[in-house]
Amino acid sequence: MPEAVHGILFDKDGTLVDYAATWAPINVSAANHAAGGDADLARKLLRIGGHDPETGRIAGGSLLAAAHTIEIAEAWRTGGSTIALAELTKDLDRIFTAGAANAVPVPQSGTFFDVLRDAGIRTGVATSDSEAGARATLSAIGLDDLVDFVAGYDSGHGGKPGPGMAHAFAKSLGLSEDDCVMVGDNLHDIRMGRAAGFSLCLGVLTGTGSREDLEPEADHVLGDVTEIPSLLEDLGRWPRANRAKS
Repeated sequence: MPEAVHGILFDKDGTLVDYAATWAPINVSAANHAAGGDADLARKLLRIGGHDPETGRIAGGSLLAAAHTIEIAEAWRTGGSTIALAELTKDLDRIFTAGAANAVPVPQSGTFFDVLRDAGIRTGVATSDSEAGARATLSAIGLDDLVDFVAGYDSGHGGKPGPGMAHAFAKSLGLSEDDCVMVGDNLHDIRMGRAAGFSLCLGVLTGTGSREDLEPEADHVLGDVTEIPSLLEDLGRWPRANRAKS
């Protein structure tokens, strides 16, 4: 029999929160700030980031979908922003963190985390956002007390798709990577889980990644995170003592 899953590490944006509903307005605010109020430059910066200013669509794998703040700031500086890199990075982190107050959660995510906790599955969040931004978002959507581990690009573990945050999750909770699952809406997330040796890497369709993007590398692609318990049951990896409760 396969081993039960003991830990699940989640991406944040597009996985636990609805990416478009949460981040489209934040991206616009950030680009306007970086452009110093120049509307044409702001539209250019959005396009550089992978955000179409006409449709509001954010491309999967783009800077605004998957990169961390320093990478976005560097690209926007190259694209024409005159704000110094360190200052722009700090400003963007502030804008991103403040925007967390309006985060739109994936429906039923709170109930879903209760199910995981009841099953004894430990959980974490690994994001390309700052750790402060991640914690602010989790607080805004009511998950801060249900998540055991939080890491951002600035937590000292490196960024995606490197394995550092995933290894830190397993180590901090005393888990084996073989017993852990990675869940995200972008290939950066899937590749981080693979690099860390997680036994399952799952894609979800609540963010910027499409089924066509994710299926070549993810083990399974789900509509949203609430489908995970049923999948683990089907795979024989839901914690055995709690199967009757699920």
